[in-house]
Amino acid sequence: MVKTEHVDQTFRQQNKSLLNYLRKQVPLEQAEDILQDVFIQFFNSYEQIRSLENISAWLYKTAVNRIIDLKRKKKPRLFSEKELKSSLNSDEVLYLEDVLPALNDGPEEDLFRKLIWQEIEDALDELPEEQREVFVLHEFENRSFQEISRITGEKINTLISRKRYAVLYLREKLKELYQQLKS
Repeated sequence: MVKTEHVDQTFRQQNKSLLNYLRKQVPLEQAEDILQDVFIQFFNSYEQIRSLENISAWLYKTAVNRIIDLKRKKKPRLFSEKELKSSLNSDEVLYLEDVLPALNDGPEEDLFRKLIWQEIEDALDELPEEQREVFVLHEFENRSFQEISRITGEKINTLISRKRYAVLYLREKLKELYQQLKS
């Protein structure tokens, strides 16, 4: 079978189900863009992947990778209106309200709040990619570990461990900031 015929046939067979899957993950416009990217990559990589037993699995894995790429490009809403679920030490839980000024305060508090968010973003940027990804997906996008496991292909215990290391690191990085704000 000629390359274009096989790609066309695969597109007709997989198009709707893959688009439906993508629409559950991202808005329709983004889903359509990702679908187009996946099939462009399929066409361009056809010689390397045509012998795969399950091209459908390759298409879905490529789509998942595109979703992850898209989410990485977006700046996450860091801790917005959430509590920091980790404690600074075993008996003290840090709530976002304890650190951030009230939302209706003036320009000084707004600047202060921006500085705090910058510290949080910087701390997240210092994390290894795998830890940051799990932390962002679980904390900011409210995804379950089971869902993250489906997206990344990693075992749930691995994801839990990565998030734990991310929380420990963030806790340590933000401890100094918290203590400065407290005094």
